[in-house]
Formats: sequence, C-alpha cells, structure tokens
Amino acid sequence: MKQIKGPALFLAQFVGDEAPFNSLESIVEWAASIGYKGVQIPTWDSRLFDLEKAASSKDYCDNVKATCAKYGVEVTELSTHLQGQLVACHPAYDTLFNDFGPEHARGDHQAKEKWATEQLMMAAKASGHMGLTAHATFPGALLWHTVYPWPQRPKGLVEEGFKELARRWKPILDAFDGVGCDVCYELHPGEDLHDGVSFERFLAAVDDHPRANILYDPSHLILQGMDYVEFIHIYHDRIKMMHVKDAELNCDGRSGVYGGYQDWIDRPGRFRSLGDGQVDFKGIFSALTQHDFDGWAVVEWECCMKHPEDGAREGAVFVNEHIIRPSEYSFDDFAGGGSDENLNKKLIGIL
Repeated sequence: MKQIKGPALFLAQFVGDEAPFNSLESIVEWAASIGYKGVQIPTWDSRLFDLEKAASSKDYCDNVKATCAKYGVEVTELSTHLQGQLVACHPAYDTLFNDFGPEHARGDHQAKEKWATEQLMMAAKASGHMGLTAHATFPGALLWHTVYPWPQRPKGLVEEGFKELARRWKPILDAFDGVGCDVCYELHPGEDLHDGVSFERFLAAVDDHPRANILYDPSHLILQGMDYVEFIHIYHDRIKMMHVKDAELNCDGRSGVYGGYQDWIDRPGRFRSLGDGQVDFKGIFSALTQHDFDGWAVVEWECCMKHPEDGAREGAVFVNEHIIRPSEYSFDDFAGGGSDENLNKKLIGIL
C-alpha cells in the first residue's frame, strides 16, 4: 500500500490584500509555519500566480517551485475552478458568473466560454512546465436548472447536455493528456458532474478518456445524503485528488437538503472546519489507503463559523493525525510458516 501525502492547503480561501496573504512567497511562508508541506494554487489570482506567463515560460514555473521549496513546501496542483465553471455555463447564469471571467467578457456568453477554454489550455501547458500530474477544476453546467425533474425533462435532454459538455471538454482533456496530467473535476452541486452517476454519464460521453478523473471532496457528498466512503470503493480508479473538508447535514421538520434559501449558518447542510462536522475521515483515509491513493491530502477551509486562520492551523494537525503509514508486513506474519510448494500441494490434496 502507498501513503497519502500531506498536509497541503488550497490557498484560494486565504488570498487577500493584507500580508501575509497578498503574495505567493508570504502566504507559502505562513502556510509552512503552521505545518503545511504543500499548497494548491488558484490560477485566477494574479497576486499569487500568472497563468499566461506560466504557460509560456518554464523558467517562471521553476521560480514558483523554488519560492515554495525555500520554505519546504511543494506545489501539489494548480486550480482553475472559476475558469472551468465558464467552459460550460448556461446563459441563465451569465450575470451571476460575470465576476468569474474577465471584464471584456462581461455579459457576453460566447466570449466567456472562449476565454475559459483558453485558460484551461494554458493551465495544461503550465501544469506540464510545473511537472504536475493532476489539475483541479469545475466542469461547469448546462443542465443544472433541470436537476429536479419538474417540469418533466424532454426525452433526450440529458443525453444532449452531456454530449455538448463532452464536446467542450474533449480538446482540453487531450491537451492535458499531452503533458501527462489528469483533469480532476470537483463533484459539486451546481455542476453537471455532482455525483457518481453524473460523472459516469460524462465519462461515457468522453469515451472513457484517461484524463477525466475526480477531485474527491466528501463535504459535497454528505450534503447530498450519499455514502461517501462507499464512493471511494466504487470510483477509486478515477480518484486522483482530494480535498479534506468537513460538513454536516441536520435535516429537520422545517428544512432539508435544499436549504430553504437560508444563509449558510441556518442551513441543515453546512460546511464546517475539520473535526467540527460529521464526516468520517478515519473511514475515508482508510479507504483511500486501501486503494493505494498516494496523492495529496489538501485542506480546503470553508466554515460557517470558525475563523479561517484557526481552521487552517487546526487542519494541518488534523490531516497529520489521519494519514496512515502503511505497514510493510502482515500483522499475522509471526505465525506464518514460510513458503513450501510441496506442503501447499499436500494441503489441497494433490500430493
């Protein structure tokens, strides 16, 4: 068995205009000081990373890696969550997602899609220059407004939606394949890929593309009422990345998984800092270790209560306590008798 690497921290929720969160070097130094060995870098924030430069210059990427290495930190993956959302964005959501794209594309649906696709193509080149083997993103959504089947969905709608989603992503998957990097979709409400079944539909639509894989985040599965540990046993061959994020689901007589349009603090399903929610991380780390997952355990802090710096500090300790060092021998080896071919034949009655 292989050992999960970590802890690492997704930097997206911590970037800001004040030190130490306003530059790559200072935020990495801070992350290292509280126990992190890796960082997942959002590519849409120029305070941390210049995606265009990274796509065109390996020297720039080497400098990014060297900056992190100075503090004993590795770059685990790059992220294009915001850009990926716009690769496939239904026009009904154009206004809501305007801030995910550039100023010149505001209000222009086709311009946002073109820009987002170009961003993903640059991310493939940048990942290659960085020597990374996995990339984090969202798949976007063309069908989300029909996720609840009322009014009834016309026959063929879902198939057409996944066919179009595949058409947009196939060239991007091919580009990542060219640099030996997996595209790991975060299965997430609001995305057409939000559970196992929807991922399977997409996988079929892209002809089982080897680079179409999963960013496993149990918080989004528990809030759907799913068995998030069994999910690992089913899809472990496609899980190439993980976010360590906690959540809780406390449905009652007034509200359930849809949340009643309430703020996060009042919803039955809400994100929590590590250890404060209901997710069984011992089961998760055991299942991933059982299936030889050797990627990074990346803390994604999102909590409706706790301060982010406290969540990050506690998260590093939490991951260290849950990473399993695999045994090099079986617990019952002391009672074993070694290998004897003749004895084995005798025991099965053929000698």
